[in-house]
Amino acid sequence: MKKHLDQSTLDFIRDLRLNNQRDWFEQNRSRYEAARKDFISFLKTLLQGTSAFEPALDGQEAKDLMFRIYRDVRFSHDKRPYKDHICAYLADGGRKTINPGFYLHISPNDGSFLAGGVWMPPAPELKAIRQEIDYNYEELKGLLNAPSFKKYFAGLGGDKLKTTPKGYDPENPAIDLLRHKSWNATYMLPDEVVTSERLYDEVLAAMQAVKPINDFFIRPMQELKAEEV
Repeated sequence: MKKHLDQSTLDFIRDLRLNNQRDWFEQNRSRYEAARKDFISFLKTLLQGTSAFEPALDGQEAKDLMFRIYRDVRFSHDKRPYKDHICAYLADGGRKTINPGFYLHISPNDGSFLAGGVWMPPAPELKAIRQEIDYNYEELKGLLNAPSFKKYFAGLGGDKLKTTPKGYDPENPAIDLLRHKSWNATYMLPDEVVTSERLYDEVLAAMQAVKPINDFFIRPMQELKAEEV
């Protein structure tokens, strides 16, 4: 069972940042393949550990949860061909779902993190989540104040509207959370943790701590889906 990442994985990503070109990548493809294999091995161990508290991940394959290293540069001013990190999304519905889940981002120089929550949901789901926050603000506030959550996370971040969302009173006690377009909780993972067996324990514990937040956000999304059937 792989409970950490190799230093060589961080070294590859660090070197890729400095040499983000196709020629260099092809010359170092074996290093990328080793890093990819290392990351997938860790994800396999992580998936085994999550079965105790997140049944939605049962039966999912680690290799299917990892994102491609290649960037889509078609509509971007940034033409670098490769991402400067490796990452995966563990969620009900797999890597490409809009559902809340767990995002693991590996980046050297202490840039790695585990995040939970929901990222930029489409308009119908966004509206449903805001309504859920409005109706059940005290419940959400309780989840955010839970000692298990606060041990790993400092609250919810994410892009926000500068104005009040349509249909809501600026004096609404939940207005700060209602302005969000994404709701993300992030736990940073220093390099010394990433390359030690503490990685598995800390990532798993952080995932367990943020799961009630994910459950809160997926509830209105599932209700919306049920109404559409």
